[in-house]
Amino acid sequence: MYTEKLIMSISIPHILSGISIILLSIYGADVIVGGGNIGNGFLPFDAMTRGIIFGFPPIILSVIAFFISKKPPYMGLGIMLIITGILIIIGGVISISLTSGSENSAKMIGEGGSLIIIGVIIVALGVIKIKKSKTSVS
Repeated sequence: MYTEKLIMSISIPHILSGISIILLSIYGADVIVGGGNIGNGFLPFDAMTRGIIFGFPPIILSVIAFFISKKPPYMGLGIMLIITGILIIIGGVISISLTSGSENSAKMIGEGGSLIIIGVIIVALGVIKIKKSKTSVS
């Protein structure tokens, strides 16, 4: 009975958000293992390819998850969106912190700042989802 209810409560928006968190976790782990250097992590990609494969899809999937989950109250989805946004913000902060002494410092600061803004937007979507689920339950 409980497992049936749990399985029914998992929806496409939850799956999309879960994929986002997994992709960002893999991306972050690769950056940590490689010390931020290109190609030194466990993924055989340069920074741009890694960002396109593991960084861009979570942003798109999070926005899609928010907008396709209109009717039922999804508090869990809101929490997952907040986690995704925080991971993106952390990535932006790490990108900015790695700029010291870099020849592309202006570009990296711009990219890191953009990531922070995108992360804040996704956190805001998560907060909106939580507030909507609280008002619809009350």
